[in-house]
Amino acid sequence: MCLGVGALAPARSQGPARVSSEGGRVAVRLTEKERARIGVVTARLAAQPHRIEILAYASVLDPARITDLANSYAGAVAALRTARARAEVSAGALRRARSLGATVVSGAQRETVEGTAATDEAAVAAAESQVRTLAATAQQEWGSVLGRGIVERSSLVTRLIERADLLVQVTLPSGEAMKPPPATAAAEVPPQSDRMTLRLVSPATRADQRIQGLSYFYLAAGDSGLLPGMSVQAFLTSPQEAVGIAVPESAVVHWQGRAWIYRAVGPDTFARHPLKPDAAISADRSVVDDLGEAAEVVVTGPQALLTEELKGQVQASGDADDD
Repeated sequence: MCLGVGALAPARSQGPARVSSEGGRVAVRLTEKERARIGVVTARLAAQPHRIEILAYASVLDPARITDLANSYAGAVAALRTARARAEVSAGALRRARSLGATVVSGAQRETVEGTAATDEAAVAAAESQVRTLAATAQQEWGSVLGRGIVERSSLVTRLIERADLLVQVTLPSGEAMKPPPATAAAEVPPQSDRMTLRLVSPATRADQRIQGLSYFYLAAGDSGLLPGMSVQAFLTSPQEAVGIAVPESAVVHWQGRAWIYRAVGPDTFARHPLKPDAAISADRSVVDDLGEAAEVVVTGPQALLTEELKGQVQASGDADDD
């Protein structure tokens, strides 16, 4: 949770927070009653292994091309059936003309029937070629899973056409690789950055030109709040692990361009602790590896503690000026 400068106005309290500085570290002392009044909640968290999440980049694809290919393939199959039906009729007519002989069917009539049969046979060949071409195009553009779905008009493709599901291309940072890719991933839906689950479809058949990393196709629910054309952050869980204390986003406060958490440094006493810029992420939590085996961490209301800390510093500065 970000804390802007405008949010740092001192909160009204029944008594000033006791702020001290020891060894260059500013500590805030608040009793349990004071913490409850301003909404500060702590929890004792232990260090343990956590699966690392890799930040990826997701683009919601427009299903128009899939719709066009599915409709074109369906039209080509219908045209092939029509061509085959005509060819069967003309082939039957040709067989009857040949069986009746020249005494019943004139040479000119027989030539006409033969020409019609040959034309209808060529139409079948052309229709078959069109069906094969569209099937191959679907495979080349969308891969084996989606390509087969387009050809078979599967429920996967039907849901994409009806926008019950959305197709999302998730791209790893350049140089990263995940084999096999995870069956599920997560994406942040704007504007609140709520997480939603993505379901793996297949490896992507093309790269995102902006990133040039490995890409995968995932499905998102159509009512997720995502729209075609959106670019959002995605997270893929790696087999790699990081050992540390996982702190939730609600424990993080931003100040002076850095991310911080508050940890207990004594009875009813808390101090800001910086988060490393490259801290590992696991299940939407930052993994802190420099707090030891366990620590009591402020998991709710760190911005209130920051407000009390800054208020105490302002009061101390005012007292010094009065001297």
